[in-house]
Amino acid sequence: MRVIWGVIGAAALLGSVWFSPWTFGLFFAFVQAVMLWEFYRMMRAGGYAPATWIGVGASLIIFGVTAFSFQWMYPVESPLYIAGQPIHDMITAYRSVERLGFMAAVTMVVALFTSVISLLKELGSWPDQKQPFANVGAALGGLFYVSIPMCLLIVIAYGNHGYDYRRIFALLFLIWASDIGAYAAGKTFGKHKMAPKISPGKTWEGWAGGFVMTLIVGWAIGFMLPDLPLAHRLVAAGVVAVFAPLGDLAESMLKRSVGVKDSGSIMPGHGGLLDRFDAFLLVLPVLALLQLLAG
Repeated sequence: MRVIWGVIGAAALLGSVWFSPWTFGLFFAFVQAVMLWEFYRMMRAGGYAPATWIGVGASLIIFGVTAFSFQWMYPVESPLYIAGQPIHDMITAYRSVERLGFMAAVTMVVALFTSVISLLKELGSWPDQKQPFANVGAALGGLFYVSIPMCLLIVIAYGNHGYDYRRIFALLFLIWASDIGAYAAGKTFGKHKMAPKISPGKTWEGWAGGFVMTLIVGWAIGFMLPDLPLAHRLVAAGVVAVFAPLGDLAESMLKRSVGVKDSGSIMPGHGGLLDRFDAFLLVLPVLALLQLLAG
């Protein structure tokens, strides 16, 4: 069952990313909504009562508006130059900042409305809920921990020159390389525990193996993205090698803090989607910032 569901999940993931920006958007809108629902499920296991449907609805609005802005505000080609700089590059760089600013504004407005609506819900149910402000904080925390980082996948996918599925493929290959390299090296050489109280199976030797494997794949994706400079690829690989394991540790800490083994059971043998995509949550903010700075 683990193998079967792994193949089905990988096929759905890669197929949706490759087919079109619309299938990519719909697939990851669903993924981040389920991840957020799983986060709220764990919060309930820990004794909190976040407004699940309000939070999930807010996450879909943020994701949808972000996807729409990047799809609609496409770059304009121009053969003209100013002071030796292509106007096309100027326009696309400006639009990247413009779209991210628009995304940030929408996110803040939706987060404010989410907090207000959640607080109204708590007022209506008082005193049945004993920790109303903690519940509101859990609802907002899920947006900032899960949904907003996953929205940054859109930033990675579009770059400055429109949707390019190869960028998402490259990100997936880097994260898988980090995971596979760490597993292989940890099983073979692992002796020194990285964070025994959070994830006893992770070792520094495994992390080193994952780092090396990720750098190798970072070099190799040059065959898929020949226009992306080697320095950019290796920096992206380094970011993944450092922050992907930290994302996994953060989710392990979350699960231990609320006493659950898996975030969900949507994929038999694999746990929940939050278990599968936890590495993205710390990688994406850093990569999105670097892409904004470097293109």
